[in-house]
Amino acid sequence: MSITYRNAPTKTVDVGGTRFAYRRLGVDTGATGVPVIALNHLVGVLDNWDPRVIDGIAAGHLVITFDNRGVGASEGRTPDSIAAMAHDAIAFIRALGFDQVDLLGFSLGGMIAQVMLHEEPQLFRKIILAGTGPAGGVGIDKVTALTLLDTVKAKLTFRDPKELLFFTRTETGKSAARRFIKRLNERTGDRDKAISLSATRAQFKAIRGWGTQEPSDLTIIKQPVLVANGEADRMVPSSNSTDLARRLPDARLTLYPDAGHGGIFQYHEEFVDEALRFYGS
Repeated sequence: MSITYRNAPTKTVDVGGTRFAYRRLGVDTGATGVPVIALNHLVGVLDNWDPRVIDGIAAGHLVITFDNRGVGASEGRTPDSIAAMAHDAIAFIRALGFDQVDLLGFSLGGMIAQVMLHEEPQLFRKIILAGTGPAGGVGIDKVTALTLLDTVKAKLTFRDPKELLFFTRTETGKSAARRFIKRLNERTGDRDKAISLSATRAQFKAIRGWGTQEPSDLTIIKQPVLVANGEADRMVPSSNSTDLARRLPDARLTLYPDAGHGGIFQYHEEFVDEALRFYGS
């Protein structure tokens, strides 16, 4: 049986005495010999990655998704700062024995990726920042309130909150949302644990802190960066993606039409094609 994200086994690795859960699939050598580490979104666990995106990139690269400290099946207490989350993510990469990796950081994961690049730039080759924004970015301090409001709305109408948070309310967006949720449910066995309330609270606090802190110097990030988002992101306003691309020395920007926070999932075929070209497949 070929390994896809639908059936990739969940493994664990010891990271300084704490077990982190992860999945790996794809070509071990790949086009570049450099694995892609995927950093997840707010309240996201292993099962929240779109299998079309992971499988698509895994066609040319080794791809590793993981639950950071205290999230899903990973042990420990979730920290309440982006800096501490970045420290844990770097420790996870080191625990797997890698000396250089590429990153795919989506939403909260993209914030974590930016700190990782500041902390250990030599560890990273190429980076995709999707649906995310810089420290102090417009509207990031309101992510918590928006998430809670849309979660209540979704529960009252028996929908997944990601349908409201990740997609536009146009007919195109609604249709893409339904297909996305269906893809997330393709895996029926060995599913991850849901994120705990304490971990959710810690992530909310971390994002609020990121949204209110002083902007960081992005000019020191010399690696090639692909910035991607929908053109109508309500969670992390799309202007933040434009700002990132403008402030990063070596960046390109892709904004998908009639798409929101989950633009890379709505346009997964186009995104995978661009990601493979960017990473070097």
